[in-house]
Amino acid sequence: MIPRYSRPEMVSIWEPQTRFKIWFEIEAHACDALADIGVIPKASAKAIWDKAGNVTFDVDRIDEIERVTKHDVIAFLTHLAEFIGADSRFVHQGMTSSDVLDTCLSVQLKRAADLLIADVDSLLGAIERRAFEFKMTPVIGRSHGIHAEPVTFGLKLAQAYAEFTRARARLVVARDEVATCAISGAVGTFANIDPRVEEHVAKMLGLAVEPVSTQVIPRDRHAMFFSTLAVVASSIERLATEIRHMQRTEVLEAEEFFSAGQKGSSAMPHKRNPVLTENLTGLARLVRGMALPAMENVALWHERDISHSSVERMIGPDATITLDFALARLTGVIDKLVVYPENMKKNLDRLGGLIHSQRVLLALTQKGVSREDAYSFVQRNAMPVWRGEGDFFELLSKDPDVSKALSSAELKELFDLGYHLKHVDTIFQRVFGRS
Repeated sequence: MIPRYSRPEMVSIWEPQTRFKIWFEIEAHACDALADIGVIPKASAKAIWDKAGNVTFDVDRIDEIERVTKHDVIAFLTHLAEFIGADSRFVHQGMTSSDVLDTCLSVQLKRAADLLIADVDSLLGAIERRAFEFKMTPVIGRSHGIHAEPVTFGLKLAQAYAEFTRARARLVVARDEVATCAISGAVGTFANIDPRVEEHVAKMLGLAVEPVSTQVIPRDRHAMFFSTLAVVASSIERLATEIRHMQRTEVLEAEEFFSAGQKGSSAMPHKRNPVLTENLTGLARLVRGMALPAMENVALWHERDISHSSVERMIGPDATITLDFALARLTGVIDKLVVYPENMKKNLDRLGGLIHSQRVLLALTQKGVSREDAYSFVQRNAMPVWRGEGDFFELLSKDPDVSKALSSAELKELFDLGYHLKHVDTIFQRVFGRS
């Protein structure tokens, strides 16, 4: 991933030095287990840790060897032998390359998931704080982009909080699903390595044992992992899109923080554009785009092929780095979001009271008017208001069919904004466990 959309902690998981360190740990832990069951000398297992446990691997040297061997794991093992010496003959006993590669990827994805879960926790904290800040701030609800009935800005944020709570739960499941270890040798039969080695390596790396690895860890696990990242990215886009709409000039109910010295346009000095949330929309597209190749990786030939390898070398780092950056950026947007309650109130009043139409409809039915007639009475008074020809309450008051069923006082009570907000506490209690 390019540095512009990268954060150091997530990037470090995918750096070559980190990868080779994990490869070494897999091999060294396997040697410990082999020594414990008497396959290799314990002194040799200890020497492997002593001679290479704290080294900085020469990435250029490994690349140089790989240019000859055309095999990344062999290149690494050759370089490792340059540190270890004679005891290196015991490294990789009974193992195959996928044992190292797949188990390493599991470690990396697990670590990446831990960071993503922490990112979501930070985002949830920001959303919760702002939700309670604007818990009872009325704002128009919209369906099809058209004014519907009142909600509150706090409720909009409560919805996002609930969605990202689900995102967090999915990430936990995805992390556990992908965190498996395979040290089963060629075609996964353990013919040349004892299953106890796999159990030991898994324990030392904080992984579960893969029940049947065939030589590679089944890629349905990875498909589920990257699909989960795609769903989280879609949730990011949903909230970002809401903010983008609210920042439109004609709406301006909320906007991204615009810092001192910031410029919105190279041509138009007045511009304050929703650049961060637009950026988040684009990043979400990238992450979603990486889910399909992960699904296509599931169908490998027989016990193993490497058609998945090139895909995962790219989507592993790119999807996790991109999502990590996007979650952090969204947290910043929410944390500093500028909210305009006065504009929210202005927009609520734009349609001259039409937002109370359903309440009038229901009140008429409660008075014995058929639903069809009630709908017709309300709509014939609403349409002129929609065209800017009068006030909804005044027109209803003058309608003989409406006034026959509802007194002026009863009609006026139906235009109470607070009516729509009476269950906000209930929803907050459901979402946050407190109101």
